[in-house]
Amino acid sequence: MFWWILVALLPVTLLLPELGLINPYLQQVFMYVGINIILTVSLNLVNGYMGEFSVGHAGFMAVGAYVSSILTVWVFPRPYGPFIFPLVLIAGGLAAAVAGLVVAIPSFRTRGDYLAIVTLAFNMIVKSALENIEAVGGPRGFMGMDRLTNMAWVYVWTIAALFCIRNFVYSNYGRGVLSIREDEIAAELVTVNTRQCKVLAFVIAAFFAGIAGGLFAHLLQFINPRSFALFPKSTEILVMVYLGGIGSIAGSVLGATIFTVVLELLRPLGVWRWVVVPLTLVLLMLFRPTGIMGLREFRPLIPAGELAREEVKARASAAD
Repeated sequence: MFWWILVALLPVTLLLPELGLINPYLQQVFMYVGINIILTVSLNLVNGYMGEFSVGHAGFMAVGAYVSSILTVWVFPRPYGPFIFPLVLIAGGLAAAVAGLVVAIPSFRTRGDYLAIVTLAFNMIVKSALENIEAVGGPRGFMGMDRLTNMAWVYVWTIAALFCIRNFVYSNYGRGVLSIREDEIAAELVTVNTRQCKVLAFVIAAFFAGIAGGLFAHLLQFINPRSFALFPKSTEILVMVYLGGIGSIAGSVLGATIFTVVLELLRPLGVWRWVVVPLTLVLLMLFRPTGIMGLREFRPLIPAGELAREEVKARASAAD
């Protein structure tokens, strides 16, 4: 029922701009919120549900942004842009997923903090490579994309990301991912294929980061390598994940929304507002390491079967 309500709200995102009931600035903020929700919930799959630490999400976003932009500017005729836009976004997501697979396979051969080091290096490699490829503008950036991103497309992909990741988390693979966070050695002892679960979760996260990159590129109509640097982009995504709460889809929505709106409210501070980002991350780690939701979930986001099992367990515990 909850998901059907979200789908029923889709016409609102089409009618509000058409009827002039929402000004362009608020539309822009709404779209930033949606893109940030996709980035946050996808990174939460790795950092929150799986318990690993990835810091290079902006690198996958860059891959999706550049691939989708190249397709709409160089490959497909411009008049077809609005019609092929979903396919272009999926192509950008798939390119990011392939990059994620390349990173995940060697990273998950070992345990520990290696993923943080590898993803940090990946983010730097992507940025440096883009700065040195003149064909895509080098450090000057890439432009020429039509503004194909609108409120409706952002809304559709945000709901799709939430729905897919929710279903993955409550699937058998998702339970394997959760068991890795709790105790990886114990998970292996009960025959969980931990490496397969890790790679699958990481590739899904990279795919949706690529989708967010494509939406971002066709919203601003200009991208450059600095837009996807470790600071501020990857740091921003980390702050949103830990602000909302690790291991929580509702927390990802809250974290992305609060962070985006507060950053807009602080815009009069100019560059000083970027001091707030790392400072917020430090304060969160010290005083609220699990974020606002802290491993809790909004009840409508939990599948009905899972709720029924939890009620049975609660009754059994009460009977004992």
